[in-house]
Amino acid sequence: MANAMAMPAVPVLTNLGRGGEINSLMPNKCYISTSNVPKFAGLNIRCARVGGVEIPNNKKIEYSLQYIHGIGRTTARQVLYDLGMENKVTRELNESELTRVRDEVSKYMIEGDLRRFNNLAIRRLIEIQCYRGRRHVAGLPCRGQRTKNNCRTLKGKRVSIAGKKKAPK
Repeated sequence: MANAMAMPAVPVLTNLGRGGEINSLMPNKCYISTSNVPKFAGLNIRCARVGGVEIPNNKKIEYSLQYIHGIGRTTARQVLYDLGMENKVTRELNESELTRVRDEVSKYMIEGDLRRFNNLAIRRLIEIQCYRGRRHVAGLPCRGQRTKNNCRTLKGKRVSIAGKKKAPK
């Protein structure tokens, strides 16, 4: 840490010339024009928090709401329709509109509650030892898909079997 503090703030830029001499690319004096430097009175970055998730500021509210687990395209559109709001950029919402959006979104099962509900449903299937529960335990698809060639997402990477020969053509 002490070495990092001792390093100069601006690294010296040099290049090696043809004759082996070192040419400095930095002048002896460096002037920075103050007209192009942005001036900040205070840090004014406001990220909207809806349903326990910080949604992006620079996107329209319909797409920003989709960052919440459990809200997709249809539900986001339904929220806007129920509120009677136009689809504008999130940073343009005032506090009252943001509060209305939060209240409307809180009516849906989202984030932790939804994850907990799904995990309990899967755990129940496993406990009663039904077909779907056993497929979840084995890490295989439960909805009747074929497994000879596909379902690599659930089965994982291919494992070669030693001694198995390809069939002659």
